[in-house]
Amino acid sequence: MEKGKGRIYNLIVYFTFYSIIGWCYEVFLEVVVYHWGFTNRGVLFGTYTPVYGFGALAFIFFVYPLISGKDTKRRLLRLPVVFLLCMLIATGIELAASYLLELTTGSWPWQTYADYAVNFQARIALSPSIRFGLGGVFFLYVLQPVFEAICGKLGTRRVKILACIFLAVFAADCLYTFVLKGWF
Repeated sequence: MEKGKGRIYNLIVYFTFYSIIGWCYEVFLEVVVYHWGFTNRGVLFGTYTPVYGFGALAFIFFVYPLISGKDTKRRLLRLPVVFLLCMLIATGIELAASYLLELTTGSWPWQTYADYAVNFQARIALSPSIRFGLGGVFFLYVLQPVFEAICGKLGTRRVKILACIFLAVFAADCLYTFVLKGWF
């Protein structure tokens, strides 16, 4: 991974990729698994769910160093630890996000967690937490090496341009959502 400013641009791109993947995952669950029909599952206008981006960045900072650059045997031996850490980190982020969203909007999108047998205040639940652990393993073992290779092939200049575009779109969406829609 790049150092300094180059690393920041890569992280912005990773954040965006994972936020989009998270949105796609949420829509897939809603449409295909639960047959509820389509709605925008994010709190913002765009096709991304930032909580997934924040979760992925937390995985990259706190968990990925356990497996990055290690041989296959070491990576596989650490899989249970990676799963548990991803599960705990994502669940913690989800809990914090539920309180933040409740404070700013009056609710949070996953209040359906009350339907799960094991849940805490419909904010977090065991079943989604297990899925987050599995998703974290997939992110770190499969997707992150691919995203690093893509950013490496693009080069620092192109990644910087891409990151700036993503930041501009995200800032405009936040402005629209929080100011123009009247959340604040």
